[in-house]
Amino acid sequence: MKNNWWKGLTVLLLLYTAVAGLLVPVPRLAILNETIRNLYFHVPMWFGMTFILIASVYYSIRYLRTPTPELDIRSHESARIGILMGIVGLATGSIWARYTWGTWWTNDPKLNGAAIAMLIYGAYLVLRSSFTDEQQRARISAIYNIFAFATAMPLFYILPRLTDSLHPGAGGNPAFAKYDLDNAMRAVFYPAVIGWTLLAFWLAQVASRISLLKLKVYEKQLA
Repeated sequence: MKNNWWKGLTVLLLLYTAVAGLLVPVPRLAILNETIRNLYFHVPMWFGMTFILIASVYYSIRYLRTPTPELDIRSHESARIGILMGIVGLATGSIWARYTWGTWWTNDPKLNGAAIAMLIYGAYLVLRSSFTDEQQRARISAIYNIFAFATAMPLFYILPRLTDSLHPGAGGNPAFAKYDLDNAMRAVFYPAVIGWTLLAFWLAQVASRISLLKLKVYEKQLA
């Protein structure tokens, strides 16, 4: 129980985010209006995605140095949760765009970069399923995972800042923290970032444990 305190913290933070995110007053900005509350969900999901993908790459590097099934599984499951968070992030962003930009999707470098990054990680899942040899699959997947991360992060955070973009924080368009994220919103936003990030690690931990149990059962069947 002492090692699971962070799970209780995750639940509390997400409950706080859900309740405060709907009730705490927000700046009355033109166009955004009440949709600015999506900041507590859409943006923190991207943070959670980024941190869990970093963990996935960490396990991939460790696997290449010391190949073990456990490291491969942890890398794979972390990547899967990262992809899930990314897809949900795209979905919440698309809903937000519909109410603020008047369209579900637009030819914006930030949006296109995020979509391409998700496709790159989607190819990671396809690549894993194309191998039957476990060691070969794990090694090639680890190498590709590192490549995917090195390619996706610039698409998410660097290239959109070099061009004009509707998206806040890109192309000279200031991020919320610079012009309208008041103290009341910060009191919800920062806990939301921590909560969604912890949730990503929690989901990855559960998925890894399930996969490890399946591996042990399979090995016992072969013995």
